[in-house]
Amino acid sequence: MWTKVCQTDDLITGAGVAAMVEGQQVALFLVPESEQQVYALSNWDPVGQANVLSRGIVAHLQDEWVVASPLYKQHFSLKTGNCLEESFQICTWQTKIEDGSVFVAQQV
Repeated sequence: MWTKVCQTDDLITGAGVAAMVEGQQVALFLVPESEQQVYALSNWDPVGQANVLSRGIVAHLQDEWVVASPLYKQHFSLKTGNCLEESFQICTWQTKIEDGSVFVAQQV
C-alpha cells in the first residue's frame, strides 16, 4: 500500500525534507539525475541520536547517492540506508512519483 506524502514541487533537488509516514519521521531526497528519483530513509541518525538526516548534505560518493549527517558527517546510502564509515544501517522505504505526487510504500 502506498501513502501520498507530498508533491515533487515541495522537494528541492539535492536537499532533504522531513515528513511523517505511519508515525515515523522520514527524510525525503530528490536527487539530480536524468530522471526524477526520490529516496526515503529514516530521519534518525543512529550516531548522533537525533532526527536530523533530512538536514544533511546530499552527495554522490563511491558511485552512489548518500546523505552526510549534519552532526558527525557519517554518510548513509540513500538506496540501502547503509553507513559507509561504520556498521550502522537505517530504514529505507520504496518511493514512486505519479502525476507529480510522491508516494512512500508502507513497511511490512
